[in-house]
Amino acid sequence: MEILDILDVTQIEPRFKHPRIFEKFDSLNPNEGFIIDNDHDPKPLYYQLIGERGNVFTWDYLENGPERWKVKIRKIDGQDKVETIGEMVTKDYRKAQVFKKFGIDFCCGGKKTVEEVCLTKGLDSAKIISELEAVQNQEPAAGHKFDEWPLDFLADYIINTHHDYVKNNVPFITELANKVAKVHRQGHPETIEIANIFNEVGKDLSLHLMKEENIVFPYVKALVQNTKTGEASPIAAFDSIETPTQMMEMEHEQAGEAMAAIRELTADYTLPEGACTSYTLLYKKLQEFENDLFNHVHLENNILFPKAIALEKESLGSEVKK
Repeated sequence: MEILDILDVTQIEPRFKHPRIFEKFDSLNPNEGFIIDNDHDPKPLYYQLIGERGNVFTWDYLENGPERWKVKIRKIDGQDKVETIGEMVTKDYRKAQVFKKFGIDFCCGGKKTVEEVCLTKGLDSAKIISELEAVQNQEPAAGHKFDEWPLDFLADYIINTHHDYVKNNVPFITELANKVAKVHRQGHPETIEIANIFNEVGKDLSLHLMKEENIVFPYVKALVQNTKTGEASPIAAFDSIETPTQMMEMEHEQAGEAMAAIRELTADYTLPEGACTSYTLLYKKLQEFENDLFNHVHLENNILFPKAIALEKESLGSEVKK
């Protein structure tokens, strides 16, 4: 049985926790690992590790609260690096349909491999890989090549397509969910929870979009422009673009988890017998909203944010050389 070092971070002063964990990770050889023992979910560390070291590790929960969280972190051999779900969809967007079919999150969970997700969900990885290969062998259809778009153009596309969709649909779906809950709460008490969850999703996403449109995207667009002109990196209220994008990814995950909870409460949007028009429309709009969220978050988590981080580092490197 493999014995791994356990790092009890509850015994470390807060400001030294992440530096100590990074020091431990950097000391590992490929395929070596250690366990973090903490008194809260170390998810922020996951995003920081991804942002600063890249997809060069595995992250497995051994205990997941409510009092202790234990996570096994293993360094991956760079030569044996496995393509992540997000990378697969970025290269070939048709594969998103395969992941949707099996209930696999390709946006918030895009940094995981197929094998990791299948192990967690108890899915047959061989079957999924077979379907992914079948899609890959098909004649590619004409479509947007988001991975090839300039970042400033991609940011504008996200605002004009997905942000506008959220702004236009949240009020309507919220009103509809509240109406269905009020009318059908006696026979279908789950409608109350569905309405409550979506009310929170709507409020949280409204604030989220404001932060992206007023802080993150303007910086990304300025970074692109300054790179073209050879000017210095734009001045911002944060040390690095990694800081706000990590926060955005955490908020994406919260929204994804909320929509997953709604999907579970609705039994994959299965209408009860005799559902009225409002009930039917609500389920249709919730499913549509979830699909848009998946596509929206994929463009940010798997394309815009990683490329912006890389561009910023490249820009800073050029300034140092000067």
